[in-house]
Amino acid sequence: MNMTVTQLEPYILKGSIKVIDRFFSVPVDYAKPDGPHIQIFVRNLIPLDEVKGSGTDAAESDLPYLLYLQGGPGFGVDLSLSVDLGNALHKKKYQTLWLDPRGTGLSTPITADIFQTKQMDDEAIAKYLKHFRADNIVKDCETIRHFLLDGKKDPEARKWTIFGQSFGGFCAATYLSFHNDGLKEVFTTGGIPPMVDSPDTVYEALVLKVEERNKIYYAKYPQDIRNIRQILGFLEGNNIVLPNGGNLTVSRWLQLGMQFGSHGGIDRVHQLVFRAITDLNTFGKLSYGLLDSVQRAQSFDTNPIYAVLHEPIYCQGRMAGWSAHRAIQKNDKFNWKKVKLMSDDVPIYFTGEMIFPDMFEDYHHLRPLRGAAELLAYDEDWPMLYDKEALKKNKVKVNAATYYDDMYVDFGLVQQTASVIGNMEQFITNQSFHDGIRKHMENVLNTLLTCLNESAIR
Repeated sequence: MNMTVTQLEPYILKGSIKVIDRFFSVPVDYAKPDGPHIQIFVRNLIPLDEVKGSGTDAAESDLPYLLYLQGGPGFGVDLSLSVDLGNALHKKKYQTLWLDPRGTGLSTPITADIFQTKQMDDEAIAKYLKHFRADNIVKDCETIRHFLLDGKKDPEARKWTIFGQSFGGFCAATYLSFHNDGLKEVFTTGGIPPMVDSPDTVYEALVLKVEERNKIYYAKYPQDIRNIRQILGFLEGNNIVLPNGGNLTVSRWLQLGMQFGSHGGIDRVHQLVFRAITDLNTFGKLSYGLLDSVQRAQSFDTNPIYAVLHEPIYCQGRMAGWSAHRAIQKNDKFNWKKVKLMSDDVPIYFTGEMIFPDMFEDYHHLRPLRGAAELLAYDEDWPMLYDKEALKKNKVKVNAATYYDDMYVDFGLVQQTASVIGNMEQFITNQSFHDGIRKHMENVLNTLLTCLNESAIR
């Protein structure tokens, strides 16, 4: 495989953190190593205060590596998280690596305009996007690990630790399935994947959890039952265009419910409802400020992988077939056409972390990907992401934070997977939502590390 590594000039952050930025050239398709390449960006943070000896490159390399795998799919690393979580991990004597998964951030990012520039048709775009799931993300990680650690004499020193949040935990399970010889230990937060071959089971379970969160929302803000009905009536009767050219439709407004699964999400949605109803009652229309706020609350325009591959990340030899759309159609509480005919004290339910076909019309920067998304939705040719037999025999220590009330990763499906993976311990809590590593970082991280230390003693 032809691989080049570009290392930029190191620099020092406040707090004696040395930063090394690297770009790795890797194949789009590992089965065709001499084919087209993309670049993978990873940032290395080295806590110099933890380096023993003279602070030489050799001494720095003795600090064990911890690779952070970002949630998503389709998001690059949040640099604010790399600072906050990084500082906590550095105190545990790790040097950290912050990877922009392929197609995100600085790793040859995928955007609709790039495909248009290359004049790729729908079939070519779909074929390209199939290489951006967990299996290839893990292969990218292994490329980086070999570059950084193959020079170590001790075989154990050639292993590293990985930390997967949400979809990053899905990647960790793929890593354990096929490349566990490169792993020393694994941490996951809200990231134990359902062991399924299509997303249908996932969304059948998550619809019930989204129902629960809607009930909590309307119990807290009962006035929003009528307010939201008024807003949706306005959207239905008017063509509302967002600042970037997208459409604010009934369906897109209800997609704000995706925030219900994070700390403070219910309150953030209520504030948008409050502002919208105030606009309508004052001006008879929605203000630019409100429209801009809604647009910024939804990340699909800037993170298209999140939409295009959200369901295929579950697929192993089966198609997704717009699974969430099919699941939500079975429940009239989410159906505005039916709810609007009922009395005005009947709430319409928001949807959750779900992808629908009409999003590829309503989101301006998803429109050029509509044809490719349709092809991917009905594609059955997806390779395996997990090896259950390998996971059962796993010897790598896995410590997982699992959130009982997680709206994005169903607790019941998580427990089925946890029963399969060997050498796993869970920290199960109902005190955090899916973003617990952000909101309760110290508690979550300390508990995970305590589990690791206690298992080492045993």
